[in-house]
Amino acid sequence: MPDFSHLLNDQNISLVIFIITYTGIIFTRLPWINVDRPSAAFFGAVAMVLFGILSIDEAIHAIDFNTILLLLGMMIIIATLQLDGFFSLIATKTITYSRNQRRLLVFIVFVTGISSAFLVNDAVVLIFTPVIIIICQQSQLNPLPFLVAEILSSNIGSAMTITGNPQNMLIGINSGISYSRFLFQLLPVSLLGMIMIVFVVRWVYKKEFTTKKKLITNHDEFSYNFSSMKLSVPVFLLVIIFFFLGKLFSLSIPLISLTGASLILIFGKIKPSKVIQKVDWVLLLFFASLFIVVEGIEKTGITRELISSPILHEDLKSIGIIHLTSLFMSQIVSNVPYTVLMLPVMNQHQSELLWLCLASAATLAGNATLIGAMANLIVAESASSYGIKIRFNEFLKSGLLTTFLSFLISIAVFYLYLHR
Repeated sequence: MPDFSHLLNDQNISLVIFIITYTGIIFTRLPWINVDRPSAAFFGAVAMVLFGILSIDEAIHAIDFNTILLLLGMMIIIATLQLDGFFSLIATKTITYSRNQRRLLVFIVFVTGISSAFLVNDAVVLIFTPVIIIICQQSQLNPLPFLVAEILSSNIGSAMTITGNPQNMLIGINSGISYSRFLFQLLPVSLLGMIMIVFVVRWVYKKEFTTKKKLITNHDEFSYNFSSMKLSVPVFLLVIIFFFLGKLFSLSIPLISLTGASLILIFGKIKPSKVIQKVDWVLLLFFASLFIVVEGIEKTGITRELISSPILHEDLKSIGIIHLTSLFMSQIVSNVPYTVLMLPVMNQHQSELLWLCLASAATLAGNATLIGAMANLIVAESASSYGIKIRFNEFLKSGLLTTFLSFLISIAVFYLYLHR
């Protein structure tokens, strides 16, 4: 009988667990097994402890609680603003000033992009999508160009800040780059990208913009809680201000986020239990589980060889490698699991240029296909509930062109960064 005992070492076991976990993440649902991304990651985390790769203490220590707490704080703030009707108010005011579909496109791109920079893009598109669809239906417009523009802009806009999306939170916390410096370096990529989206969408959907169509709006479709907004909006604005000033007061970004969340829960008009129900606990579990899985393969030395022989340097070649790798991996496992996987490599280099390059590339790569980022899937799923289908090939026309052009912008910005 063959002896397989030599195969049952920690390194091989952790590698098998890692492969199974990321296979579940890649395929979302495996045949005949009820598996999705969070449950696949959770299985991997439990398996790492069950098979003795990590102790429970090591597994808990592997979780980056700074990132988890930053996400939690922002989720509570966003949930309160959503229940107050703040996002619907922004959207309807946007429509009011738009007047026709050409202006509407511009407003959607910039309002979605800038909102996504400060309010986690997944939450922004979740709230804005129904509003855009209702406005398009009232005005007898084809909603597809505007929904595609919303997706593209939410990703590109979110690239500019640490709080724009989950992968940027990971990068911001692990790199130690200040909120203001992160924004300053990536602002050109996002702003130029948003301008470019307007032209791409108008080119892909020429027929929808040949003649001006007056918009029809009915504000009765939406409700607002202005008395609650008197507290929640100022708290949110103070949180953003302190993100920039935190270092002056020795306050970390997660602590600022949690402080704002606690103030809203204590003094807000919305019942705290309603707000807490809106928190995406599954996403927090997903993050925590990914940290444990990656720690498991790190501990057994699988990534040690890759880390100990640096393939990345502060040069144009490495900038290109990060962009191409991000484009490929974001379509396979999505940009969040890919970023978690890259953390050990990036921690070894500790280069501000490479950290920012990863933030830009991983986020922009999410625009290439409909499965490239969570925000894309949220819009597609939300639109389908209104009977609107955003098909894979339909999105690909705008997505690939936008990704190609935004990559050129990003690489050019980092090339200038190198020479500055």
